[in-house]
Amino acid sequence: MRSRALPFMALVAALTFAPAPQSQSRAAVTPPRAAFGSAIGDDYFLATYTQLETYWKALDRESDRMMLVDIGRTEEGRTQWMAVLSAPENLARLDRYREIASRLARADGLTPDAARALAQEGKAVVWIDGGLHASEVLGAQQLIELVYQLASGDDAETTRILRDVIVLAVHANPDGHDLVADWYMRAKEPR
Repeated sequence: MRSRALPFMALVAALTFAPAPQSQSRAAVTPPRAAFGSAIGDDYFLATYTQLETYWKALDRESDRMMLVDIGRTEEGRTQWMAVLSAPENLARLDRYREIASRLARADGLTPDAARALAQEGKAVVWIDGGLHASEVLGAQQLIELVYQLASGDDAETTRILRDVIVLAVHANPDGHDLVADWYMRAKEPR
């Protein structure tokens, strides 16, 4: 069973070590097809974790809605990244949202009214991971598309989500992802 403290601790890490967001235009956000030469989900294509890492770094530079946080090393020494996505004004106030989340999680000395006020001021934090089982490739691939959609979408629903939520997108198994995707993509032409 996964510890309930893990997402909270990841938020604390993201909010503690996150660089200051930069203001950029979403018009320049590179879609997956342009980055990989294929769309996510195309037949006979699996992006590797190495490609995901390169792509997320590009989105981090191109979008003011995203920042990357290094959350440690994998067993094979890869950097494990967490993409933190939200509205630019929320990313600029991550320290405050971390403080709110910490106070609500601990609840020490909080009155019901104070807790309600903090909950009203705070943002929902949603942890989305994928790729835990390397041979179940959809979870890892959907992370690429999800991060792109949140970093670039200008529709009302995406804008509302980013205004109200801080999304933490994390690949659960970078080593296994590269192992499976490298094997699958070893042949230039599908058989």
